[in-house]
Amino acid sequence: MKTLRALAAALALLLAACAQPVPPAKLAYVGAWKADQVALVITADGYVQYERRSGNGRTSINAPIQRFDGDNFVVGVGFVHTTFVVSQPPHRDGSRWKMTVDGVELVRVSGPADSYASATP
Repeated sequence: MKTLRALAAALALLLAACAQPVPPAKLAYVGAWKADQVALVITADGYVQYERRSGNGRTSINAPIQRFDGDNFVVGVGFVHTTFVVSQPPHRDGSRWKMTVDGVELVRVSGPADSYASATP
């Protein structure tokens, strides 16, 4: 059991070491985002936690951002990665921040939204 814990800790450190900080032009992406069946957290140090539920199924990804490709972002380690397609980048809609990722409109539920005003398109 100790070996398994040590391996898990080493893997977590390796994943954290792979992360690159979110570039200044993309700081509006940082925060916790939610929709009915989706939760997405993007940290300033470049790490993503994602969960999507549908029926009895669940998809989750916990990995560093490899790069931004336009408005989209690529998450993973090495050759194992996935692209999150952002059709609406973070933007203010009234008093709320929203973005559309993989066809789902997300609302920022935490993060200092006002500090991102200059980083949004």
